[in-house]
Amino acid sequence: MKTYILERDIWLAQPIDVVFPFFADARNLELLTPPWLHFKILTPDLLEMRRGMRIDYQLRVHRVPIRWESEITAWDPPHRFVDEQRRGPYRMWIHEHTLTEKDGGTVARDYIRYAVPGGPIIHRLFVLPDLERIFNYRYAKLKEIFGVVPED
Repeated sequence: MKTYILERDIWLAQPIDVVFPFFADARNLELLTPPWLHFKILTPDLLEMRRGMRIDYQLRVHRVPIRWESEITAWDPPHRFVDEQRRGPYRMWIHEHTLTEKDGGTVARDYIRYAVPGGPIIHRLFVLPDLERIFNYRYAKLKEIFGVVPED
């Protein structure tokens, strides 16, 4: 199975004790997900995030409805957590979120290892461009919420 890596990071102008609780609240995924995906959390009564927690979602990718279930497989507040797809569109999806204090703010980093059905052509034509758009949207929202260093 061919796997791919997507890595992104952003410096946010808030301390880790402000940033981590935002990421630890699964309901904030709806805020960070582009509206064109029609993302909705299905799990009722989301409790405190922890290792072993499973969360169900629904979304639409290219108008196709998709159910997704993820499990929190690592939980190390306020520095790291990992979610893994248990059911969904990918053959494999392991998403590690790390937060590191730096220069009075927090570096939020996404490291995703994934595999897609259909192989390299599907990845290059559909999956990678979709992921780039999704994470561009996500990081723009994070900038709005937490602020970043102004550019010169």
